[in-house]
Amino acid sequence: ICGMQTHMCVDSTTRAAKDLGFNCVVIGDACATKDLEINGVKVKAVDVQTAFLSALNYFYSTVMTTEQYLKQK
Repeated sequence: ICGMQTHMCVDSTTRAAKDLGFNCVVIGDACATKDLEINGVKVKAVDVQTAFLSALNYFYSTVMTTEQYLKQK
């Protein structure tokens, strides 16, 4: 799984796929997100990306780089 808005589309797709029984691989360096804000606090995109990928890697998927993924095939 890869794409834009790691915190939205990639996250929800990965979680739904896991719930449906798929074993997921997220290609972390082929995903992107943006800065977010809550209660006047800005969260940098790099921190959003790291948080969401680490959460997905915990249970819902294996997170790899493009290079790692291609080397295993």
